[in-house]
Amino acid sequence: MNKVVVGLSGGVDSSVAAAILHHQGYEVVGLTLWLMKGKGQCCSEGMVDAAKICEHLDIPHHIVDSRDVFQANIVDYLVAGYSDGITPLPCSQCNKSVKFGPMVSYAREKLGIDKIATGHYARISYDADRDRYQLRRAVDLNKDQSYFLYDLTQDLLAASVFPLGETHKTETRQIAAQFGLNTADKPESMDLCLVESNGSMRAFLDKYIAPQKGNIVDESGKVLGQHDGIHHYTIGQRKGIGIAAPQALYVIGLDAVNNRVIVGDRNSADRTECTVARVNWVSLAQPSAPIRAEVQIRYRSSAVPVTVIPLSGDGQDAHSTRVKLVFDEPQFSITPGQAAVWYDGDILLGGGIIERQN
Repeated sequence: MNKVVVGLSGGVDSSVAAAILHHQGYEVVGLTLWLMKGKGQCCSEGMVDAAKICEHLDIPHHIVDSRDVFQANIVDYLVAGYSDGITPLPCSQCNKSVKFGPMVSYAREKLGIDKIATGHYARISYDADRDRYQLRRAVDLNKDQSYFLYDLTQDLLAASVFPLGETHKTETRQIAAQFGLNTADKPESMDLCLVESNGSMRAFLDKYIAPQKGNIVDESGKVLGQHDGIHHYTIGQRKGIGIAAPQALYVIGLDAVNNRVIVGDRNSADRTECTVARVNWVSLAQPSAPIRAEVQIRYRSSAVPVTVIPLSGDGQDAHSTRVKLVFDEPQFSITPGQAAVWYDGDILLGGGIIERQN
């Protein structure tokens, strides 16, 4: 019998993934990572719901205390990033370093199982010509989560199964009800886990970063007002700047060295290029020449045409590489710290962290 370890967060998606595989005849083992205390999935409340799912399906349930790993890889990472004037994207970092990597290690070393599964909406295929696993968008484009999975290695993709990749969210709810799962009507988790647990990102950051007053300036350096910490701002932000002006103002830069928030009009936030670091090439090997693709510079943005230009790197470590993205048309609020992920149709080619606007 095929064996698989299913990551259970306590939400409907992971619950249905476990139920589908169990129904298909897999020997399923539930695994929940204890990331932090509090409300929501991945927290104390999620562990209780995950345990109920395993009891309902009559499958084993393992809980791994991953709080120290989460603190080091996510909390400390976020605090350092916001302190430096960038807006980190924790989810992709969490998927590789906190979830998939440790889950695969636990499954192999503790349980002797080679496969893991999650409730992510994405698909994996194998390209025999390139001898590479490919990451693809989900069938349900409104729920597609491939953007957050761009950092998965070939080893992790080979070990992973996404049972919901061909499923629409409405079908997932129906399947949950058919299996009698207690999560069938559980509300969606709409925010980052840290936001859910702390009430807001501002409240979370204020626990770790002390207020530090500084100036809000325009592009010429003219002081327009004051702020109480650059970590309260992000590129492209319009609301909450606190400055009366004849035209709408947007945050167009964060100067951590001088503790300044730089603002300008809508057009000032447009850029035609950016540099991306810590690049992971997924569905094809690192190219030596520019390629054409479509790129997303945030999760909910549309993919837009781009030229991806490889920059110098030693080529040995995927995360030593950088690329320059040249957009066909200027893009609004390119935000350092967020992920840029490029595709060929539904195939995710690669991605990395936006290092700077050009």
